[in-house]
Amino acid sequence: MFTLTRSEREERLLPELNRLTVHHREACAPYRRILDALGVRSPFDSIARLPWLPVRLFKTHDLRSITDDAVFRVLTSSGTTGRPSRIHLDREAAATQTRTLAATFRSVIGDRRLPMLIADSPSVVRDPTLSARGAGVLGMMNFGRDHTFALDAAGRPDPVTVERFLSRYGHRPFLVFGFTFMVWLYLYETAAARGWDLGNGVLIHSGGWKKLADQAIDNAEFRRRFAAATGLTRIHNFYGMVEQIGTIFLEGPDGEGLYCPDIADIVVRDPSTWRETPVGVPGLIEVVSTLPVSYPGHVLLTEDLGVIHGVDDGAWPGKRFSILGRLPRAEARGCSDTFHEAA
Repeated sequence: MFTLTRSEREERLLPELNRLTVHHREACAPYRRILDALGVRSPFDSIARLPWLPVRLFKTHDLRSITDDAVFRVLTSSGTTGRPSRIHLDREAAATQTRTLAATFRSVIGDRRLPMLIADSPSVVRDPTLSARGAGVLGMMNFGRDHTFALDAAGRPDPVTVERFLSRYGHRPFLVFGFTFMVWLYLYETAAARGWDLGNGVLIHSGGWKKLADQAIDNAEFRRRFAAATGLTRIHNFYGMVEQIGTIFLEGPDGEGLYCPDIADIVVRDPSTWRETPVGVPGLIEVVSTLPVSYPGHVLLTEDLGVIHGVDDGAWPGKRFSILGRLPRAEARGCSDTFHEAA
């Protein structure tokens, strides 16, 4: 899933993205009206020239390229305020996004389902009004087995249960998953205090960095402290959104940035001119993916700020980038930041 250089990616993805633009133009009337108003015409000669939609449009408009009777699943975004995005999938689209997500994570955890330690409470997946965080945990549980929660039902650290897990599985590879601030506050701090050896773990985490900002914990410090205190070095942050469900941008093994899977790309745009920024210059992240077939989400301008650090110069080929935060006044996503500590 992480094999294409920048030029190979452009050559492979551009024809499919052009086809998707034509497909959505024909199948989605609101999308067609937007393109007509912009006066754009296919085909486009580069990924950066493809017409993008602002991701917020999915909160205000019903954008889909399938009929009512073909809708198999409707996914909603995790923003903490306002109306959520609504993403319509048919059966084929739902199956494709699941397969692609699995292939992406297999790049770092292998083909076998590993014993899984979850930096969360079991209550998060038992709530009948399943939250976005709960949905994220439930989805990741598909990639592990013998699931063990590091917090008890009341949301308090449960070191006895974790130590039982490590006694049974800690001597061979195991999977750890959680949202970033919960991994830090409720796994790292307990692990460091109790001297746990997590050296055989593979940690996958995402979101929640703003809760660590006051502690001056950035990604590099996060990785450094985990390695020093617990021996855990196989750590992969990831970036994704429901508006491009199934497309995950994954941190490389050396921690030097996020990478695009082979079905996706990013463009960083200057928010004043909308031109593509050069390497090292921050701007707004545009995410590009060939997965969205049932709705026109193949080229989306996000409300996230980011920067490309390099191209074809890292552990994996392609663009190597970081997310710097949300655009000022943008709606908080809320997927991982809705946890209330137990009294």
